Amino acid sequence: MRTPIILGLMAAIAIPSIAQAQSWQEARDSQRQVREERRELRDAQMYGDRRDVREERRDLRDARREARQDWRDYRRSHREVYRRPAYVGPRGYAYRPIGVGYRFAPSYYSSRYVIADPYRYRLPVAGRGTSWIRYGNDVVLVNNRTGRVLEVHNGFFW
Repeated sequence: MRTPIILGLMAAIAIPSIAQAQSWQEARDSQRQVREERRELRDAQMYGDRRDVREERRDLRDARREARQDWRDYRRSHREVYRRPAYVGPRGYAYRPIGVGYRFAPSYYSSRYVIADPYRYRLPVAGRGTSWIRYGNDVVLVNNRTGRVLEVHNGFFW
C-alpha cells in the first residue's frame, strides 16, 4: 500500500518541474532559431538574389513570431516571476503610454529603474550602451546616452 502512495507523491512533485523545463527549453530553442534565421538572412543579402532575401525575411518573421508565442506561454505559466511591487516613478512625472522613439529624462533610466537581470524575465541581453528599464508595468529598452526608447513591451508586469 505504501509503494503506490509514494509513487503518486513522487509523480506529483516531478511533473510540474518537467513541464517548466519543457517551456523554458522551448523558449530557448526559439531564440536560437531566430539567431540562425538572422544569420541566414544576412548571408542571403550578401550572396543571394532577391527571391532568397524575400524567403529568408519570411522565415525570420515566422521564427520571431514563434519565439514571441513561446515567451508568452512561459510568462503565462510563471506568473509569480512577473508580479512586482507597485511602481513609483520619479518625482514630478506621471505615467503615460509611450512608443519607440520617445525620449526619457535621465532620472527614468537611473539605477533605481534598471532591470539588472533581464534573463530572469527572458528578455534579450541589452546591447552596449542600452539597458532595460521598468516604466510602470511596461519594460522599455533605452539608449543610455540619448534616452531614446528602442523597444517597448507594454503590460509586461502583472
